[in-house]
Amino acid sequence: MPVNTHCKSWEIKKIPIPFFYIRKTMYQSTPQPSSLLYSIYTLVIRSMEPTDPFFTKDAWAREAGIELMEVSAGRAKVRMRIAGRHVNSHGTVHGGAIFTLADTAFALASNSHGTPAAAINAHISYVKAATAGTLYAEARETSLNPKIATYTVTVTDDNGEIIALFQGMVYRKTPGR
Repeated sequence: MPVNTHCKSWEIKKIPIPFFYIRKTMYQSTPQPSSLLYSIYTLVIRSMEPTDPFFTKDAWAREAGIELMEVSAGRAKVRMRIAGRHVNSHGTVHGGAIFTLADTAFALASNSHGTPAAAINAHISYVKAATAGTLYAEARETSLNPKIATYTVTVTDDNGEIIALFQGMVYRKTPGR
């Protein structure tokens, strides 16, 4: 079998598949769960998405369908594709789902320094109802000291419109104590 030197290939069941084709196809449409392309997606593409040891242990975030987009010192961004399980009796996204999304970004940002941090205060203001699409939560550190840190999380929709504003404070456990 000739080696393709122009692109990375993955071989599944002895079928060479160019990586750029898989990635391009993934952005054009979502493959059906029964398709070969979906199997490739779950094995290859998802393994290349951002991961964080703290996030992978968060069973509640996974259950809510939250995906990690990025995390760095004092910052984090996550998203949640709105599904039927997120909708309340008014036909809008449930406030608890939005809070969970914001809280996940908050937890990732506050634990990004390697010092265990636990929430001691959190507040959310719902600015606009969301009904469909994807919601994004971006957390930013606003203050940091050895024991306490504060964060602001902005939840937006696909159009960049603000859905909710979240503020949180954490207690940071001092190493060795």
